[in-house]
Amino acid sequence: MTKKILLTCFVLCTVTYFISCSKSSPGYFSCSNAPVSYDTAVMRQYAKSNNLSVTQDSSGLLYQIVNPGNGGSFPTLSSTIYVTYTGSTLDGIIFDSTSNSAKTGFMLTNLIKAWQIGIPKIQAGGHIKLLCPSSLAYGCQGAGTFIPPNTPVFFDVNLVSFQ
Repeated sequence: MTKKILLTCFVLCTVTYFISCSKSSPGYFSCSNAPVSYDTAVMRQYAKSNNLSVTQDSSGLLYQIVNPGNGGSFPTLSSTIYVTYTGSTLDGIIFDSTSNSAKTGFMLTNLIKAWQIGIPKIQAGGHIKLLCPSSLAYGCQGAGTFIPPNTPVFFDVNLVSFQ
């Protein structure tokens, strides 16, 4: 009799847990990206505090083209890009960087949306600063230890070359 009661309690608790989880989110492990407007004020403040003269793209990406580069052509989503860059949170924590473009060779289509939008704005030899709303960066999932969910990020990128 005790085993039956314990088993019944376990089943009821398990069912209740899954029902309550499904009501609080559309899927068991899904999350929602913050809207771009959620990040705009903090990104504009960061730009002001760091003397960045930024333009806002229709996607919500803020960017500053430091050097447009040259060569007459711009990378596309199908391009492989060779870059040097630093990525940081807006409170200054560097989460990724490289000073050796030979170690990159990234297909632009495989990178975060902010890079897919920003990098095609410059040519080879160009330099761009990207203030990325969380929804165009790592979204509601965040990334690693240093980028919490729904966190806007900053990238300083030099496009060395592309193919």
